[in-house]
Amino acid sequence: MTSEPPVPAQLSGIGATALGVAALRAQESLRQDRLFDDPYAQLFLDAAHPAGSPWSTGSAAGFFHAIGHQVAVRTRFLDDTLLAAVREGCDQVVLLASGMDSRPFRLAWPPGTTVFELDFADVLAFKAAVIASRTTPPAGQLARPTCRHVAVPADLREDWPQTLAEAGFDRRRPAAWLAEGILYALPPEAAALLLDRITSLSAPGSVLAMDHGEDSELLRTARVSVSPDLRDLWQGGPSEDLKPWLARRGWDPTVRDIADIARDHRRPVPPAFDPDRTDAGRGWLATARLSERR
Repeated sequence: MTSEPPVPAQLSGIGATALGVAALRAQESLRQDRLFDDPYAQLFLDAAHPAGSPWSTGSAAGFFHAIGHQVAVRTRFLDDTLLAAVREGCDQVVLLASGMDSRPFRLAWPPGTTVFELDFADVLAFKAAVIASRTTPPAGQLARPTCRHVAVPADLREDWPQTLAEAGFDRRRPAAWLAEGILYALPPEAAALLLDRITSLSAPGSVLAMDHGEDSELLRTARVSVSPDLRDLWQGGPSEDLKPWLARRGWDPTVRDIADIARDHRRPVPPAFDPDRTDAGRGWLATARLSERR
């Protein structure tokens, strides 16, 4: 009998939202009309959740209701964006602060794709141990990545560009970047630094995919119901709207309201980002391509 992998210290407090997202992805994967299938999300939860965890009890119900469809829609949108970018010539993919992301294993990457996955060392080790220990034949075949998978232990607050380069990232070739669930948790200056670093590493033709959202009374109440540690999760992110913020650094952005994309998929508008609610904010999904002239 295999022992449980140790739960990373980073998956407490604010970092625990990665497990909340995994819970929502596991729920989505059970739907007959699912927008994606993540067979690993429940494995991560089973390994990380002791009895009484807030994500496995009724205390998370309000949070799940507020953003559940947002996570489902954004996951599908970002999946599609990354795969399209690779088909169009970005053979390097970088998942920033990947959390419980299983895209290196669950997506059908074209041959020759390298996926760099950045997060804390213990988060990456936890995921690797769960996948290795919890998948058995015939399901065990899923445990093999569908790309060249490079785990990169890194802290986005430190010199992660150097660490990424040492792991084999080639800044001379176009790359597809994913910043999911990151921007709103950063103060404006940290968000600007993150984008500046991505831009400095990106060859022309690179693609950036991201989500962003406003905080609101509804979201704050839902977060605190899960844990008081989540009260200050939203730090504001970019100091201006996404389009000018991206464009002034040479990116050609397309920004869509999450409510519109939810309707495209015939899903309810997530309450936390419903423009018809006075206690909600707005949420966006964005893609951007770096201009040939920088």
